[in-house]
Amino acid sequence: MENEKLIFKTVDAYIASFPENIQKVLQDIRETIHTAAPQAVEKISYQMPAFSQNGHLIYFAAFKNHIGVFGISGAVEAFHDELSPFAGPKGNLQFPINKPIPLHLIHKIVTFRLAENNKKAAMKKGK
Repeated sequence: MENEKLIFKTVDAYIASFPENIQKVLQDIRETIHTAAPQAVEKISYQMPAFSQNGHLIYFAAFKNHIGVFGISGAVEAFHDELSPFAGPKGNLQFPINKPIPLHLIHKIVTFRLAENNKKAAMKKGK
C-alpha cells in the first residue's frame, strides 16, 4: 500500500491514492489535525501529508499494516504512557490499520506540538 513511487503535490492527491477504507482513516486524521490547529498549513513533505504552524507540527502516512505519525518526539516523551503501545522506531508512532485510530491522542499530540512551536516562536521574537 505504500505509494513511494508516486509523486504527490497535494494532501488530497495523497489521500486519493489509497483504497476507500484507508482514505476515510487518513481524512479523519487530517480533520483531527485541523481541529487541533485550525491555522496550520498543510503540504506534502517527504511525500507524505505534513502540517506546519511556526514550524512543523506533524507528518502522517499510510503503510500496509499501519498509519505512521512522524516528527513528534517531544509529544511521545510527554505522553509516554498513553503512546507507548504505538511506539515505533525513532520516536514515531504506528497505529494498526485494523484497529480504530485513537484520534483523541492525535489531537493531543498536535495541541502539544503547537504549544512547543508557539513557545519557540515567542522566544525567537524576544531575542
